[in-house]
Amino acid sequence: MTTAEHLDTIDRLRSQVFPSEPVWSGRHSSGPGYHLVQLVQTRDFWEDDGSGRSEAADQISAEYGALEQALTDRWGDPQVFTLEGTMRRGLDGEEIPEPWEELSNSTDHVHLWRAEDRWLVAYVAHWEAEDPFRLMACVTVIDPP
Repeated sequence: MTTAEHLDTIDRLRSQVFPSEPVWSGRHSSGPGYHLVQLVQTRDFWEDDGSGRSEAADQISAEYGALEQALTDRWGDPQVFTLEGTMRRGLDGEEIPEPWEELSNSTDHVHLWRAEDRWLVAYVAHWEAEDPFRLMACVTVIDPP
């Protein structure tokens, strides 16, 4: 997918009604107040060439950078929101609202833009070393915790 296609996906999500109950469909999940979608996934897994980087990491970084720039051109400079504290609070038993609980379990930070009454969120998810990288987007009316 291209950056323009990623923006089209995010625009569609901005205009969709939020469901009253959580629903999952392939690379897309939604719930009360949010839509979350996987935009792209790397084909290969983590293969460290000794430099601490991989081709997959470089590929997803380039796509993320292009999406971040396109969203910045539209909505201004993003806020960088660190999720480490949110994840810890969730592990300590605090109820973290979705989509923020899912985000805090899949990345350590996100970029946020305010688009009218909604937050636009972009991030890279990567759970385990052998897992592919995933470029993700979220549209939500739920404020970051």
